[in-house]
Amino acid sequence: MQTEIGTDIAKAKMILERGGLVAIPTETVYGLAANALDPLAVARIFEAKNRPAFDPLIVHISKFKELYKYTSSSLDKLGKIANKFWPGPLTILVPKNDRIPDIVTSGSERVGIRVPGHPLTLELLSTLDFPVAAPSANPFTYISPTTARHVYDQLNGRVDYILDGGPSRVGVESTIVGMEGNEMVVYRKGGLEIEELQAVFEGTIRINDFSDSNPQAPGMLKKHYSPDKRVLLLTDDTRLEECDKDKTGLLRYSSPVTGFSSQFVLSEKADLKEAAARLFEGLRYLDKCPIDTVFIEFVPEAGLGRAINDRLRRTLAEE
Repeated sequence: MQTEIGTDIAKAKMILERGGLVAIPTETVYGLAANALDPLAVARIFEAKNRPAFDPLIVHISKFKELYKYTSSSLDKLGKIANKFWPGPLTILVPKNDRIPDIVTSGSERVGIRVPGHPLTLELLSTLDFPVAAPSANPFTYISPTTARHVYDQLNGRVDYILDGGPSRVGVESTIVGMEGNEMVVYRKGGLEIEELQAVFEGTIRINDFSDSNPQAPGMLKKHYSPDKRVLLLTDDTRLEECDKDKTGLLRYSSPVTGFSSQFVLSEKADLKEAAARLFEGLRYLDKCPIDTVFIEFVPEAGLGRAINDRLRRTLAEE
């Protein structure tokens, strides 16, 4: 049975209320949503994505005040940060209360929560009596979707409805932060720039890298966002003239290379926001090309470039 794509919020609401799965648009990427308070519905997410049970999910709410329904902490500094950047590409990791099932957090005592910055999904969330758990709507470790069609191509028949909100504006997943003592920890680099956090947080910010198993937060696994091709890093020492140009693809930051028909330029203007929005589209395009190998180029390690390079490093990671 084929999955329908549409903009019917009432239909999406009905499906979620009966324990089904709905792909939802957000400003970062499309998410695969289920009732976060229903363990059986959440289990369907893991099944549809073939996602390991040790990888926790992010909970989405419609407004800041709802945060206090699901946490056992007063939050203090994290609450102030969330109140400033929500709706937006920021997830905060907070102590959960008993309303959040353990399956959502993979047994962790903390849960990732955010208010997404997409009007269609915010409207849907405002009609529900529960939050939704929603990781990216793609098979586990594959490229995240930034359009409804991407979701359809990957999960047709495994999701009950796809809510079409157009292309994702940001294009990389949310930044995830939490507190360890008086120190803020960035567990995942994402759509909210580290510089924006540093401008408002009075204290030390530590940036964590990925982990191989039992991650503390969603999106920390080392191998992720990967096309099915062989992926190599393009450096100054790479001898592209020796490559088989018919079997080799390039993911470039701002300028193409003559002679390669299979290549994708993230931003001809060298604009990191545009590059972030087009990153997964580029990886998806190259994955469909009749080639064996993809060379990827890092972007400047600043602003959103940190999140882009984080995703690119994970495409290079060994299994």
